[in-house]
Amino acid sequence: MLRQTEFHRVLHRRHLFLGGEREPALMTAILCGGLALTGMNVVSIAIGAAVWFASIPLLRWMAKSDPQMVGVYVRHLRYAPYYPPRSRPWRIERSRPCWR
Repeated sequence: MLRQTEFHRVLHRRHLFLGGEREPALMTAILCGGLALTGMNVVSIAIGAAVWFASIPLLRWMAKSDPQMVGVYVRHLRYAPYYPPRSRPWRIERSRPCWR
């Protein structure tokens, strides 16, 4: 009989920041804070706060869907030149008659 080992969820969870992925959440915090501090007026502080409070639910939604979504998307962009210009190798060709 095969031995089964239990995997605890705590050991396999991604580290999130405020419910979203760590890097995008910290990047938006840095950008919004930098915008608010460099502008030093009410308008720039309001825009920074609005962008921050609008981006956190979006980042939470992305992390709930896939905790590594940003990394997957970046990898997709990096591999885009390598995608072959043809379809799957097992597709059915329409030019030949099918004798089934």
